[in-house]
Amino acid sequence: MVTPPTPKPLAKPLAKPWIADIHAYVPGKAHASDGRELVKLSANENPLGSSAAAIAALAQARKPSDYPDPDSHALRSALGELFDIDPARIVCGTGSGELLGLAAQAYAGPGDEILYSRYSFSLYEIAAKRCSASPVVAPDNDFGTDVDQLLRLVSDQTRIVFVANPNNPTGSYLPAAEIARLHAGLPQDVLLVIDHAYAEYLTDEEDDGGLALAAAHENVLVTRTFSKIYGLAGERIGWATGAPDIVANLNRIRGPFNVTNHGQAAALAAVGDQQFVQASRDHNAAELARFTEFVEGLGNYGLRPIPSKANFLLILFEGDVTAEMALNALADAGYATRWLPGQDLPQGLRITIGTAAQMDDVMAALRKLVEGA
Repeated sequence: MVTPPTPKPLAKPLAKPWIADIHAYVPGKAHASDGRELVKLSANENPLGSSAAAIAALAQARKPSDYPDPDSHALRSALGELFDIDPARIVCGTGSGELLGLAAQAYAGPGDEILYSRYSFSLYEIAAKRCSASPVVAPDNDFGTDVDQLLRLVSDQTRIVFVANPNNPTGSYLPAAEIARLHAGLPQDVLLVIDHAYAEYLTDEEDDGGLALAAAHENVLVTRTFSKIYGLAGERIGWATGAPDIVANLNRIRGPFNVTNHGQAAALAAVGDQQFVQASRDHNAAELARFTEFVEGLGNYGLRPIPSKANFLLILFEGDVTAEMALNALADAGYATRWLPGQDLPQGLRITIGTAAQMDDVMAALRKLVEGA
């Protein structure tokens, strides 16, 4: 009698081992635990919406059956004119998130290190692990980026340093002198990536000098996005600038048609409507100041706002009222906010600056919570 062969175990494709160590990015929630739709103050979207010019451009964009311009020529030209940058030194992406990931992929890999500060944008860890580089986290300075700690942790394996300025989720900010000091302290073969997702919320006097560094040096990349002040988060458009070699490397590995027809048209129109940008900046400055003053007034209840230069405020709950309690109270009032235990901030609640009426509601709900606790 012939013995039948032993069945082989079922085979399946196996992902690289470092992929399993990645925790997928978690976006801001828009619904309560019971499924109710909430006003979303959890994703740092523009409460004024989008420029009317950008909305009109979306309606007139090229038909979806046509491929988009693979190099975003018109958009890069407009950005170059606005910021006095050679368009050849600009690359566009599917949001700045794509460009951050491409920088990691292009300049780091197994055995390398990618360095960033504690309480930085959660995408940096994902970008490092996607290319099998090791994320290295520097201690913070009262929830802000500490240049000395970053420089202390630079090693022979460091390939990239990520700095968000202003930072997400804390809203903290490094002035130009500190950014310059960080760059000067890095080896020339380490790429400094300055993430400017919220830079348009800064005043001219608060410019951190990142674009000038990217224009003058071979090891600086600045990324920007249309998702925040421009109000085009749903269209997924970002851009970056740096030395020609850096831009060329990102172009080699980006998606060949990565910015859609509608995205290019909307962004091009948005660049031309700087009045909308200024109105959004002015609105944010006024409401952020008002909200910050309100939270400071609740200090006796253990609430502490982290000074913010972005379009959100991180509140630390250090008394009897917890961040989770505030999250739930605001959800009961109809608002989604961002609780941050996954970023080692279980005491932190990040609240996007909304309309004046929305901020009135948020403040009323917080006051009711703390006074009733």
